Amino acid sequence: MEYLPLFGSVLLIHLMAVMSPGPDFIMALRNSLTYSRKTGIYTAIGFGIGIGVHVLYCVFGLAFLIQSSPLIFNIIKFLGVAYLIYIGVMSIISKSLNIDIGKQHHLADISALKAIRMGFLTNVLNPKATLFFLSLFTFVIGPNVPTLIALTLGILMMINTAIWFSLVAVFFTQSKIRVLFNRYQKVFNIIFGILLIAIAIKIAFT
Repeated sequence: MEYLPLFGSVLLIHLMAVMSPGPDFIMALRNSLTYSRKTGIYTAIGFGIGIGVHVLYCVFGLAFLIQSSPLIFNIIKFLGVAYLIYIGVMSIISKSLNIDIGKQHHLADISALKAIRMGFLTNVLNPKATLFFLSLFTFVIGPNVPTLIALTLGILMMINTAIWFSLVAVFFTQSKIRVLFNRYQKVFNIIFGILLIAIAIKIAFT
């Protein structure tokens, strides 16, 4: 009961951060519309696993190492930038694929493992996520919170993330949305690609 207010505050702050547009949202949208609802959900699971990595290094002290070493943080940042640019370019040059709404499996779909890996890398290599969790664990949760409580909060944030982006996948794969996407798929792919590259450039100069 002592930590209930902390749980409420942390989960609300995290949900607001997750709902704000960023690399995860663009990737969830792209994979859901380009491939399938299933792939979008697997991507969301990858985001959740990525959150777990941020939580672990914050809880067990690696946050201090990243915070005190500009070199390590810059390596993480530019790995993230390179990955987002790569996905953005692939999206721009990809060919349009007509996706049949009535089918559950699409020839153009990717494997569950690849979708999870894409979600995981997008989240883990996002330096904004690193900064967010450093701030959250330093100023909101604090160093005096028991490890078990901090880990429990981390697990809930992982679930929070996976559920939210699964909902994004479900919503944007509705029939009417998919028909619209099939019609303007090349335009959407270019827009998604440009947005990812723009986010990467912004991160690089932040």
